[in-house]
Amino acid sequence: MPDDGARRQGIALTDRQRIAWLRLIRSDNVGPATFRDLINHFGSAETALAMLPELSSRGGASRAIRIVSVEDAEREIEAARRYGARFIGIGEPDYPPALRQVDGAPPLLAVRGHLPVTLQPSVGIVGSRNASISGAKFAAMIARDLGRAGYTVTSGLARGIDTAAHRAALDGGTIAVLAGGLDQPYPPENVSLLDEIMREDGLAVSEMPFGWEPRARDFPRRNRLIAGISLGVVVVEAAQKSGSLITARMAGDFGRLVFAVPGSPLDPRCHGTNSLLKEGAIVTTSSEDVLEALAPLSRMEGPAGAVVEEPGQDDGKAFLPPDDSERATIISALGPTPVEIDDIIRHTGLPASAVYLVLLELDLAGRLHRHAGGLVSLCMHD
Repeated sequence: MPDDGARRQGIALTDRQRIAWLRLIRSDNVGPATFRDLINHFGSAETALAMLPELSSRGGASRAIRIVSVEDAEREIEAARRYGARFIGIGEPDYPPALRQVDGAPPLLAVRGHLPVTLQPSVGIVGSRNASISGAKFAAMIARDLGRAGYTVTSGLARGIDTAAHRAALDGGTIAVLAGGLDQPYPPENVSLLDEIMREDGLAVSEMPFGWEPRARDFPRRNRLIAGISLGVVVVEAAQKSGSLITARMAGDFGRLVFAVPGSPLDPRCHGTNSLLKEGAIVTTSSEDVLEALAPLSRMEGPAGAVVEEPGQDDGKAFLPPDDSERATIISALGPTPVEIDDIIRHTGLPASAVYLVLLELDLAGRLHRHAGGLVSLCMHD
């Protein structure tokens, strides 16, 4: 496996920058893609924060944008510290290397536990909450064998397959991805498992604020993190409509390997995994199927497309925003159908910087939808 020096790449944020990053990502209408574009455009989170009111106003916001205060950010950082956790930025050395390469990766992660596990290549194992005995045993076998081969196991701390995978991976290292804040683990019966993961040099990860209780719509975000952290995802049992299939499809979108364990056509818990196999997932009947396919990827590295240029930045970028006629031209090119940003640039003939800035304005005003693959569309409820 790669040594520490080979994988620890990046530049540490200053305390002041970390507070500004947290304020920015916690402010209204600022998701990971918007965060990246703001810092890449303005050079720093502090400058971006100062520009938020003007940008959202130019985008046609109906009310003032909520910007998180320094005091609120400091309180969350202090809450993390009391809990034994901290925040790591996407460009910092301890940020999971594979996740760093995902478009729309969280700019800040709350982490608690043994950070060196992020330096090992990871494999996701997911499946049914209502797992069969054989499914749980198979997940545990895969997890143990992956640990012996030098991989960490990433999963979502859910009942069933997730629980079996985490427990079997305690010796080799495991990452629990939470749908809520780090201090709000779910389900409640797995709190003791999370404590055990912490004692055994594992890691807990979340992009949600401290105190945030998970809701149904937060679990797909958790699944996205599982897929992003992992080089491949093993689906052991999954119904036709399940979160595990969401994780598998996201993994495929990220260019990760997707493994599926075949099951009985008579068992509803296997309908989803059998569908994945029809769609080209790797047939998995032993640990060797996973290890052989992963071997060429275990040294996966490379530049991070989503890394933002904060430390040592130039805050003094001079830029003239587009005038009203240029803004109107860009907005008129948008509609309810998702389009590529490059197509907007070609269609309008305007500079890319102008197009990106107007999209930021619309986004911060709550008038833009961002879709998978970097596509955008206009909200039509205005």
